[in-house]
Amino acid sequence: MIGLLLLGLFILLMVIGIPIAFVIGIVALLGFMNIPYTPEALMPVKMLNGLDSFVLLSVPLFILAANLMNSGQISQKLIDFALSVVGHIRGGLAHANILVSMLFAGISGAAQADTAGVGKILIPNMKKQGYDNATAVGVTAASSTIGVIIPPSIPMIIFAGLTNVSVGALFLVGIIPGVLIGGGMMVLIYILAKKRKYPVYQRASLSNFFKQFLDVLPALFTPIILIGGVVSGIFTATEAAAFASIYTVIIGMFYYKTLKIKHFPKILVDTLTLSSLSLFALAAANALGELMSYYQLAQWTEQFFASSIDSKWIFLLIIIAFFLFVGTFMDAIPAMILFVPVILPVAETFGVDPLLLGIITIMTLAIGLVTPPYGLCLLLAAKIGKLPIERSFGAVMPYIAIVLVVLAVISFIPGVAFYIPEMLSPDMF
Repeated sequence: MIGLLLLGLFILLMVIGIPIAFVIGIVALLGFMNIPYTPEALMPVKMLNGLDSFVLLSVPLFILAANLMNSGQISQKLIDFALSVVGHIRGGLAHANILVSMLFAGISGAAQADTAGVGKILIPNMKKQGYDNATAVGVTAASSTIGVIIPPSIPMIIFAGLTNVSVGALFLVGIIPGVLIGGGMMVLIYILAKKRKYPVYQRASLSNFFKQFLDVLPALFTPIILIGGVVSGIFTATEAAAFASIYTVIIGMFYYKTLKIKHFPKILVDTLTLSSLSLFALAAANALGELMSYYQLAQWTEQFFASSIDSKWIFLLIIIAFFLFVGTFMDAIPAMILFVPVILPVAETFGVDPLLLGIITIMTLAIGLVTPPYGLCLLLAAKIGKLPIERSFGAVMPYIAIVLVVLAVISFIPGVAFYIPEMLSPDMF
């Protein structure tokens, strides 16, 4: 009965608009207060325990790397390079928007930073070039979700920490799904551009292409070094995040000379602000997860699936539907903290590879970044483009459909996602 009352309170607090991190914390606190002989300090202790992890240092460090990129104008250089590659295609600026999100994803692992940094540059430019506001906002918000799918990825690091799977293997599993999503979005843009006669840029000359390539080469080396270092075991995911931050400072200050000392106070404040939001939600989720363990939610869930479901594919469809719902009001990190430990034992009984469960979970929760009421990437892009949230959501729906198609392919043909890791590191499986 207490569990049902807490669930009802959870839903009520969300409906009236309480921020999700506080909803999680309030429900956890009231739950602990109803456990007999529980010390008053147990709740903050559980919250602190949730943050006492080396791997969680990667969260603020990757956010720092993304903010350094934006302040050092490295995002602009990625955009210039992307335009030299795809600008001559009909709808070239929108194609460049998607391509630069894929490149940005390989450095920062933070979707919101992609939306903010790239969106501030490209949304106004797309509007000036004749794109309608909805397309500019929609393609920017939707493509930024690739940031948590193409490695390195903060949610991938958190999932690996929860399940003890290899971070390197999960990184490799995310490459093909991310590329497929980006490619699918480009196909959609090409169709829309033909229909609406979006502008094209003059094809870049070979000399100009090589000039842009050489200019952006130090930044393009970052994902190669990060992913290669983690996969090969040279450094951990947290060390990779630290390296990304240091490397971005070096190239921003001494190679591009666009990052200045005066930029650092704002960079640090922005990093701490965004990191604190994520980490507070994570700490509260860890406490609520402990409470769910007390009420044996994992055992109840396993019994339910064992008695009600006899198909691996139906199980996967239920998981996808569940995380699509959860992602509409909760960030990926607390959602995984709460539910992955509950779902993982059930997935293993159905023979679902934890790596497959990981990429499905991350892709599904990525959709939540562009679905109201949570939808941080959608809210950011809509604010930049000064477009009502209702119209913004309508603009991203075709792109959500592409992610869902790729998600279905990955779920039912896992070999597509596993091709690269099986080819490069078969000993991981």
